[in-house]
Amino acid sequence: TEKREEEKKAVEPKCAKKPAKETKPIKEVALLTTEEFESVPAYMKGRLTYDQVNAVVQEMNKAAVAKYKILYQPLKSMSVPVRNLYDRFMEQETKDTEGQFFIVEADIKEFTQMKVDKRFHSILNILRHCQRVREVRGSKLIRYVIC
Repeated sequence: TEKREEEKKAVEPKCAKKPAKETKPIKEVALLTTEEFESVPAYMKGRLTYDQVNAVVQEMNKAAVAKYKILYQPLKSMSVPVRNLYDRFMEQETKDTEGQFFIVEADIKEFTQMKVDKRFHSILNILRHCQRVREVRGSKLIRYVIC
């Protein structure tokens, strides 16, 4: 019986396909838990709800994923508008943000339908309080680094 099992193993064809390229993981902002939301001071929350905050987190994640998909593409496969976005992303990179995932307000406007208004900034305040994002300011830009 051992020989038959060995024969069966030898007969099974192995996949001749090339292994898929390893995709680099894109860091995303974790959703807030209800306990964390409750621990946020009332003056920060105002009239914001838990669902509104997490909806903004999901939109920020969409923007981050879209941005870093472009950054991870090979340069030869990019069209002209995508190459322009790539160049803009590379200009935004500084020594402070090197190796970290971050987005700026322009990315949110580009990749989502969300408005960057006072409500958005108050939600960012809550996310900073809960240590989901961190601000890096410099060269006329505010970069929101994903923690």
